[in-house]
Amino acid sequence: MESRLHIYNTLSRKKEEFIPLNPPFVGLYACGPTVYSEVHLGNLRSFTSFDMMYRYLMYSGYKVRYVRNITDAGHITDDAGVDNDRIGDRARLEQLEPMEIVQKYTVNFHEVCKLFNLLPPSVEPTATGHILEQIEMVQRIIDNGYGYVANGSVYFDVRKYSEKYNYGKLSGRKIDELLETTRELDGQEEKKYFADFAIWKAVTPQHIQKWNSPWGAGVPGWHLECSVMSTKYLGKEFDIHAGGNDIKFPHHECEIAQSVGADGIEPVKYWVHTNMLTVNGEKMSKSKGNSFLPLELFAGAHPLLAKPYSPSVVRFFMMQTHYSSTLDFSNEALQAAEKGFARLSDAYKILAEFNATDFKSESDNANDIEIIKLINELKSNMDDDFNTPKTIAVLFDLASYIFKIKHESLAISANTISSLQTNFKIFFEDVLGLQIQESGDNNLSSGLMDLILEMRKEARTNKNWNTSDLIRDRLASLNIQVKDEKDGAVSWTSI
Repeated sequence: MESRLHIYNTLSRKKEEFIPLNPPFVGLYACGPTVYSEVHLGNLRSFTSFDMMYRYLMYSGYKVRYVRNITDAGHITDDAGVDNDRIGDRARLEQLEPMEIVQKYTVNFHEVCKLFNLLPPSVEPTATGHILEQIEMVQRIIDNGYGYVANGSVYFDVRKYSEKYNYGKLSGRKIDELLETTRELDGQEEKKYFADFAIWKAVTPQHIQKWNSPWGAGVPGWHLECSVMSTKYLGKEFDIHAGGNDIKFPHHECEIAQSVGADGIEPVKYWVHTNMLTVNGEKMSKSKGNSFLPLELFAGAHPLLAKPYSPSVVRFFMMQTHYSSTLDFSNEALQAAEKGFARLSDAYKILAEFNATDFKSESDNANDIEIIKLINELKSNMDDDFNTPKTIAVLFDLASYIFKIKHESLAISANTISSLQTNFKIFFEDVLGLQIQESGDNNLSSGLMDLILEMRKEARTNKNWNTSDLIRDRLASLNIQVKDEKDGAVSWTSI
């Protein structure tokens, strides 16, 4: 019997058969980046997983609308209730306008996405482009009795909402437990209840980003944009909402409450969450010195990295771990992934050279039977909650057969060769998103070098001489000479 896609649904805490609301159409929403700094590796792990899901859904025959937002405004609150104006803070630090910061880091995000071979989403809406819709949703929440105004801010009334609905159903958090971890924070005195969260936040005249609203000048709450943009482009009910485990609470929990509070409809059928990154078994943290950016991986420009790694190797490394499991970075693991990726790449190239006419038209020997069985396992593994590690293991098994066909003249039929060529390419390239990077790929080399030199330039601007020198020295070890011109320009040559 043909396998069907099953997805682990965070909401039900079990694996469920995927049944779209309106087949063959599928709505997929993923929380995008907050563009106030370079995209970090944890973000990229999630975006790569979302890309893989998007690719596999399309392979499965669905017509997918993939929406991934850009957070370029908003009152951001972490799970401890601490408020952040990350874009405004960065604008002051770099002495730029907020939208210059937004543009700079949105461009950086897109460049890194291209290097990692992430497909662009169907729609990429921004928070600033949907202020009117966010104000309208706040008003609907107030009209339905789930929001109240306090000193120009609007808060979501969690206690009132909890009289009818289960606030905490996604994350498993209980309000009584939240009370024990709540700290005294600015703005708490405005709230009717400690767990209430801002859906519109009043700001001071000194605040750089702000918009007029019926309640005064302010900014939308962080959670609000995703409720607005997901339902605007996918409908008040849609199929899949993906995001990182770290924002399950409060962000996704509050999204549900806002949508139900505004429209009386729970928006998402399947919630999917990716897991965190660690480095050598420890949580990635700037304070520990074990946090590095994607471009530092490509340049080998970090003390913890023994060498540079290509984007395809890093993507392959990420695919070797299930999206819901912790992914641990280490030089040993990356070097093993590099060798594994090289083996699959060699098999891919050999397979492309085969001509089906050179093989017997029909055969039912054990080799054909086993290869067809493995080919079928590619799909059944992906249907099991996007199980990329098992899928890659099958590709390695198929690679062993490819090498035997090439070097040992293993008996195989033309039909099996054709099926192997088609499916190996589809799952390696189209589903997993892996790319064979030829040594003569000048566009990729130039793009990587431009990004690496931009990273070095920023390090020099911030007087981070250690990082700047490390990038230069690592490039020199790869026979790439960097030259700083008098006018501030930077050039590079192969030596």
